[in-house]
Amino acid sequence: MTRSSFCTRIAAIALLGAAGFAQAAPPAPTLSTDVRTVVQGVLASNDHQRQPFAVIDKKNARLYVYDGEGRLQASSPVLLGLARGDRSVPGIGERPMAQIQPHERTTPAGRFVSEPGRNTGGEDIVWVDYDAAVSMHRVRASNKADRRLERLATPTVADNRISYGCINIPASFYDSYVKPALGTAHGVVYVLPEASSLREHFPFLAGG
Repeated sequence: MTRSSFCTRIAAIALLGAAGFAQAAPPAPTLSTDVRTVVQGVLASNDHQRQPFAVIDKKNARLYVYDGEGRLQASSPVLLGLARGDRSVPGIGERPMAQIQPHERTTPAGRFVSEPGRNTGGEDIVWVDYDAAVSMHRVRASNKADRRLERLATPTVADNRISYGCINIPASFYDSYVKPALGTAHGVVYVLPEASSLREHFPFLAGG
């Protein structure tokens, strides 16, 4: 599937190479309580239907990739939408980038059935919310002013908010873990909220 998205409408892009800090992140830190809660709920309810899945912890700007049996494969820091919030503005996926205000650049929370796709430049991506034009893709360094590579390299999460809503991932991590798990078939992506409750977005936790 091909569609122009907020983060994929740049014709000339510079992908982060396999060297330098594009290398896979060091062993993941202790999972947050929210991540543990959601993963336990997913496995207890088989909400993922034994498909590979990913969990995005927005509060800590971190991505976790799991196989269909619920085994953690790897984790990496990521870049997220500039604005904090858990909902996408209605119709935002149809609007030109120039019309998107800074406060509208959110990464929506919730359960999403992911789908492999390509952007208008032919780059492979993983759609998270197709209607809102939100995808997971390799980080791009084409706009030097954004300092996206530097933001990924810092130990703090305070500077990991910069995108139009897409999840920007180090290139080598994307190629080593995201693409094999979610880049060839449907999967599930759980984006944890930062301004609302887990149960509001994940009904399988209601009985917990």
